[in-house]
Amino acid sequence: MPKITRPDDCQPAKTLWFDRKKYVTVNFMVQNSKDLVVDIQDDKMILSCKTVDDINVYNEICFYEKIQKFDSRERQYDRTINVILRKVKENVAWPRLTKDTAKPSWLAVDFDNWRDWEQEEDEGRVEYENYMDMLHDMSKKGEAPVMDDLDDLDDD
Repeated sequence: MPKITRPDDCQPAKTLWFDRKKYVTVNFMVQNSKDLVVDIQDDKMILSCKTVDDINVYNEICFYEKIQKFDSRERQYDRTINVILRKVKENVAWPRLTKDTAKPSWLAVDFDNWRDWEQEEDEGRVEYENYMDMLHDMSKKGEAPVMDDLDDLDDD
């Protein structure tokens, strides 16, 4: 991969991200991008491209945690560049995308796709435990029901 250098006259793309159990998704809002180059490394990512108006776009993100670069992908669409990053530590929530606690002005959480999957798992566990308790209660055997009235059926 060729080294990506930051152009002098560049601007960052507006970027939305969201977290999942195994992946982090990053969406760069660049319409009709061209000359796209994406360098995904274990601890950071660099995106460089041009807009349809020949404006240089450059984003560099140092990740909160390490990712698996060989299992991460980017895809270019008409209005966005989507990047899926595979986490090294699965099932660990990322409180932010960047290592730095200061959030860049061009970066935001994609609340339309955000899910609090840690809480979902807890809710699912509670639901499962309630189900298991119900099954356990159903399996408790009390006295057998009296079925002497069933003899009346044979008289027909």
